[in-house]
Amino acid sequence: MTAARTGAKIAPVEQTNLRESAYRSLHDAFTRGEFAPGDSLSLRSLAAQLGISMTPVREAVRRLVAEGALIDTRSRKLLVPPFNARRMADLKSARLAIEGLILDQAMERINPGRIAALKDILERPAAPDQTGPDLVRNYDFHFTLYRMSGSDVLLPMVEALWVQYGAYLNLIIHQEAASRVIEHEHHVAIIDALECGDRDAAMAALTDDIERSFALLGVTYTEAEQP
Repeated sequence: MTAARTGAKIAPVEQTNLRESAYRSLHDAFTRGEFAPGDSLSLRSLAAQLGISMTPVREAVRRLVAEGALIDTRSRKLLVPPFNARRMADLKSARLAIEGLILDQAMERINPGRIAALKDILERPAAPDQTGPDLVRNYDFHFTLYRMSGSDVLLPMVEALWVQYGAYLNLIIHQEAASRVIEHEHHVAIIDALECGDRDAAMAALTDDIERSFALLGVTYTEAEQP
């Protein structure tokens, strides 16, 4: 078990509706890859970073445990699920399937204004303290696109996948190869396909985007020791 790095960025929360605010802040941190597989956390440390009491944090953590982002161990320590290549492969397969479905629905509702909103995300300047891949813009691009689907069923499923995927994203962005990729190459290809109404090209670009992120780890579940 490893200790969580002190560099994890968790946004302080508004002092209203603390339970939901605490959950959203922690959910966003996991989704952005702020924590790595095997990280050990505590309610006290999370509450200190959020600037609130432990009661709303405890409720937020329960939800994250239920979603698979955390494990509540017998010793009461909170653990980010350890690396498991089979789990990683399953997450990739699920993302390819469900995000393909939600992209297809989004294309039914696409219009020039919505395409312009996606372009605006890619053209937005990076944060002054940005180092490495811009995970905020990556998240904003995907979920702005997916919300265009209007699906109350598929969107929560994609969010649940991403909150589990975040720990693997943490590993991905620290690979040396991650610094050499053309960051928004596939996002631009998705936009080009949306403008042309080309479903096959849009699906291919999304598939390439998802496949590339997992390929950077260079692991398949058959290569890893399984429990």
